[in-house]
Amino acid sequence: MINNNEILESAIQTIEMESKAILNLKNKLNYQFIEVVKYILTLNGRVVVTGIGKSAIIGQKIVATLNSTGTPAIFMHAADAIHGDLGIIQKDDLVIAISKSGNTPEIKVLVPFVKQMGNKLVALVGNESSFLATQADFMLDTTVEREACTNNLAPTSSTTAQLVMGDAVAVALQKARDFSDKDFAKYHPGGTLGKKLYLKVGELSDNNGKPEASKETSIKDLIFIMTKHRLGAAVVVEDDLPIGIVTDGDIRRMLEKHDDFKGLKAEDIMSPSPKSIDREELAADALHVMRENNISQLIVSNQGKYDGIVHFHDLLKEGII
Repeated sequence: MINNNEILESAIQTIEMESKAILNLKNKLNYQFIEVVKYILTLNGRVVVTGIGKSAIIGQKIVATLNSTGTPAIFMHAADAIHGDLGIIQKDDLVIAISKSGNTPEIKVLVPFVKQMGNKLVALVGNESSFLATQADFMLDTTVEREACTNNLAPTSSTTAQLVMGDAVAVALQKARDFSDKDFAKYHPGGTLGKKLYLKVGELSDNNGKPEASKETSIKDLIFIMTKHRLGAAVVVEDDLPIGIVTDGDIRRMLEKHDDFKGLKAEDIMSPSPKSIDREELAADALHVMRENNISQLIVSNQGKYDGIVHFHDLLKEGII
């Protein structure tokens, strides 16, 4: 049975071998890579990515990356293409065919049809002298010395190289288009990433209510206000402007200093000039302000006027943290 050291050594060898395969790709980048990127930039249609077996799985990931970075793309399985799905390809589309050998039967059947339809074909291939490589209009070379598989059979290094080459194309296109984080957000409206790029402070504070007090509010009433809204704070407001904030911590510190607080008011224990953020700012920016100032509650304003509170727990609940 394999021992612990052998397990780790096998993993290390795999990582080193695949790392070497990736690094070797930079030596295979040439004018054809540049031409592919430039052609896609002028494309009126989509990028149709196709492949068979493990290359098909890599193709789906490349399509996802292209779509999320501003290049319309669609996946077409090579086997399905020759059994009815060839209609996926439209006249203005570019086809990228992924194959290690470049000689798989499905690819050899598919290529002539693509050529016949008049679409440009990119071979993302691991064999420069293969049928696919010689028939394509452009070739992206992903040849590897050997697979990380101990038998040099299972697609490992080769599929990693395919994936990285696809990423290289996508990122080059992204940079050429000056694709910003705001552009990126349009394609990622859901999940944690989308929330960081889209979710605004006001969308959180609107669910919290507006714990509000005046300078003259008694400590007893202040505690009632804070308890009612369960945000651990109340904002002291004057002429609709936030002039101070009282938190649970302020209440505790008051109790440590005073045995009798009947004569105290909100203005006596509040923290003046409290931190605030406009409701139209991103929730991720609110998190930055909280961390920078070591606070758990942040006043939300609307054109300077008091509009509510956003709590650290709100950001935690939404996955912003």
